[in-house]
Amino acid sequence: MNSKIKIGVLGAGHLGKIHLRLLKESARYDLVGFYDTQPQQAARIAREFGYRSFNDINSLLESVDVVDIVTPTVTHYELAKSALERGKHVFLEKPITTTVEEAKDLVELAKKKNLQGMVGQVERFNPAFMAARPHIKHPMFIESHRLAEFNPRGTDVSVVLDLMIHDIDAVLSVVSSKVVDVQASGVSVISDTPDIANARLRFENGCVANLTASRISMKTLRKSRFFQRDAYVSVDFFEKKVEVVRMQNAPESPEDFAMVLENAEGIKKQIFFDNPNVSEGNAIQLELENFADAIQNNKKPAVTLQAGTSALEVAYQILNCF
Repeated sequence: MNSKIKIGVLGAGHLGKIHLRLLKESARYDLVGFYDTQPQQAARIAREFGYRSFNDINSLLESVDVVDIVTPTVTHYELAKSALERGKHVFLEKPITTTVEEAKDLVELAKKKNLQGMVGQVERFNPAFMAARPHIKHPMFIESHRLAEFNPRGTDVSVVLDLMIHDIDAVLSVVSSKVVDVQASGVSVISDTPDIANARLRFENGCVANLTASRISMKTLRKSRFFQRDAYVSVDFFEKKVEVVRMQNAPESPEDFAMVLENAEGIKKQIFFDNPNVSEGNAIQLELENFADAIQNNKKPAVTLQAGTSALEVAYQILNCF
């Protein structure tokens, strides 16, 4: 059994506290401690949960093998760069950085230092998406809706970087082709940046993805539908449900209640419905464990720094349409 990986967390806000708890419970990591820019909050969290609070980032970096960066996006680049330069693996919450240039710089630096880096695109580890993934093969049309009620915590960035980037990353992970055209529109309602956005991505292989995101909805909805030849896969990220509808050549003598369609040429297709089993699991815990596995076994994590960069590039192509 490999020894535990010494890890430190930068940022102890809402999401940072979740990371701290999961890392403390993990059998793969040794949570050394955390650093937060607000001393009073850091002291309270240390007192309440028993985590070690570091007074400065350098002291924390000297004590760990990996840094888990759960801070505002504008700080990601400098913190990750500092960690990589000191020979530390980095886990970065999405989006990877503020700019594509910063992201590319981190990709090159990690490569130069032979270090692992991963971006926290948590929906990749959503149990529903994981259950659906084996059924998604060569999708040609994708439709995603990600609607959330207003929360001032995410308004430091546009809805594209806050919410839609989840679906951008998911789409890029299942379409083996490059984006060749982007059309989009966005509306600022309550923030300085767009709160509602719609984007149409066209890929070189002909696939089209239509993405909608809103952070001022009256209800929560996180649903994607993948259409491919002879199959349709629906993923409900919020309810954690999957539906697969497949069409196959109908048998000579279908069962009495079978759903059979016949086209003008007389070709008969039977419709089959399947609801793949969705396992229990905490997506954040699963992604952190995936990163531990990548470090200990020297293999690519599920969401590499390059994947995070690619998602950010598409996000900015969308933003540039507004």
